Amino acid sequence: MTDDELMGIALDEARAAAEIGSDRARPDVPIGAVVVGPDGGVLARAGNRREADEDPTAHAEILALREAARTTGRWNLTGCTLVVTLEPCTMCAGAIVLARIGRVVVGARDPKAGAAGSLYDLVREPRLNHRAELTVGVRETECGDLLRAFFRERRGQAKCPR
Repeated sequence: MTDDELMGIALDEARAAAEIGSDRARPDVPIGAVVVGPDGGVLARAGNRREADEDPTAHAEILALREAARTTGRWNLTGCTLVVTLEPCTMCAGAIVLARIGRVVVGARDPKAGAAGSLYDLVREPRLNHRAELTVGVRETECGDLLRAFFRERRGQAKCPR
């Protein structure tokens, strides 16, 4: 599968994450992730579940890495690719390095919290024992539009009627 096709799967997961919580006061931010094995097969896919699970670590990337590790029976995911709709935060970037992910494909950048090239660059930090190859901007507009629409809607709900 191409990066574009894999990002499509991640976008499906992001949309599903937002849908799950759409009837709640605090739906999950629509972020999706996919882990692909060295052979190109999808090992895991997940969307954010922080609100649904009331778990601060339930980011899409973390959930997908956990599932990929269960699927392979190994924590070491050398040769695997992680595809994610939004640039990983510092927690997720750290997990990517620790899991030995070989390549990270990002949709939209996160200039306020991104740790894969924007604010920090943990996934390629030369002082760490592992570095991942990084591809940024795959279906960037679509990934960004999904997030912007989500937050625009949330801000609209937060306004007080006059």
